[in-house]
This record gives sequence, C-alpha cells and structure tokens, in this order.
Amino acid sequence: MATDAIPAPVSDRNLSRKIGRSSRMKCPAPFLSKTYDLLEEQEEESNINKVVSWNGEGSGFVVWCPAEFSEVMLPKYFKHNNFSSFIRQLNTYGFKKIASKRWEFQHEKFQKGCRHLLSEITRKKYEPSAFPTFLNPSAKNIILGSTKEEINTSRQLLMEENQNLKREKMELQMQIAHFKALEVKLLQCLTQCMESPRNKN
Repeated sequence: MATDAIPAPVSDRNLSRKIGRSSRMKCPAPFLSKTYDLLEEQEEESNINKVVSWNGEGSGFVVWCPAEFSEVMLPKYFKHNNFSSFIRQLNTYGFKKIASKRWEFQHEKFQKGCRHLLSEITRKKYEPSAFPTFLNPSAKNIILGSTKEEINTSRQLLMEENQNLKREKMELQMQIAHFKALEVKLLQCLTQCMESPRNKN
C-alpha cells in the first residue's frame, strides 16, 4: 500500500531557504576588496609615517600622501598609478570626501573590522540621458548646488588628470622616437648586408 509523503517540517524548509540564499550571496567588487586589503596590510605595518590608513574611528580612511600612494600603492594593488582614477572609482561606489584639508573618504558600509559589509556596496545607478549634460535643464541646478569644496576637489582632480595625460603623451613620444631610431639602424644594417655580397663579387 502506497504511503503519503510526509511534508518536511517548517523549520527544515526555512533552513533550506537560508542555505539557498547564503549560497547566492554576492561577492564584493574587486576594487572594494583590494582597497580594504590595502588598508588592513598598512594597519599591520609599524610604520609611523603611513601613506594611507583608517581614520581614528575606523569609519573611513585617509590618503596621507597622494604622491607616494600613486607611485607605490596603486601599482601594487590596482596595476596603475592614476590617483584621479582611484578617486573616480570611489565616487562610483558612493564614497564621500569628508575633509577639506586632507583626502579622507567615507562610506557607511566600508568600516574597519566589517569586511562582511563590502558585498552590500554597489555601484551608483545613473539614468541614461539622450541629451548632453550641458544641455540638460537640471545640470545648472547640480552645478549651483555643488559646494565650494566639491568644486575645488573636482578642479584638482582635473588638473592631476591633465598632468598624467601630458606625462603619458611625453612617454609615448619618447617611445616613438626610440622605435624610429631603431628602424633607421635596422634599415642601415639591412642595406649593408645586401651590399656586402655585391662587393665580394
């Protein structure tokens, strides 16, 4: 005689749902994980003059020396040395610059000792617009609503980006000049090689 299937207890069903949800938990973005690792490794070092560190409350972090941070830390963790690009990434994930005289950044989900919160940080969502920003009626309000500090920060970032682009342009020009000189030498060697058999004959 066939027996009816016994339904699983409610507690078991709830447990299976929790397990299913935990298996689908999002991983934090690589940029956030690397930034967090960077700060944790700096915290373990006993260097007094830190390049970057958590702030006193552990609710944000401070880049004490942007130049050294760009030259040493960024290439190690992010494979580039562009501080402006790093700032743009922070802005993308909703970080705020909270000090006027130093590069201090904060996000409510980015805190010392709370790595598990990183997966809750998501990129900002921008609504696509068919019109250029300068033609958008709300652009004027955004500009007027910006604080002097934000404008100064944006201006400084643009100046740094301009300097980086100039430096990259010079490096590319030097590489082009090097390859042109190498091309001339190779052509000379090729010409000599082609002429030498004729001289022997």
